[in-house]
Amino acid sequence: HIVELDFEPITTYVLEQNYPNPFNPNTKIEFSIPEDASNVRLTIFNALGQKVEDLVNSKLEAGKYSYVWNASDVSTGLYIFELRTDKFVSVKKMMLL
Repeated sequence: HIVELDFEPITTYVLEQNYPNPFNPNTKIEFSIPEDASNVRLTIFNALGQKVEDLVNSKLEAGKYSYVWNASDVSTGLYIFELRTDKFVSVKKMMLL
């Protein structure tokens, strides 16, 4: 019994839009990094730019990652999530209802 997987190499940094969006209280954030990175940070900020939580703050190997943020302990509103490495920064918005 052989199973074939269609594996496409990751060639670029990608920060996906969270899903679902708007959300309550959980949302999934996915990102890809094309190379091993010594300092990867996935950070949630509130609308005032204050840090709410670091979902990731570590060394990661090249690959695709998925994290679930449980926002049950913060108030509703607009939040910003940022993926930052030594070579890449991307920011997206999400809405907690």
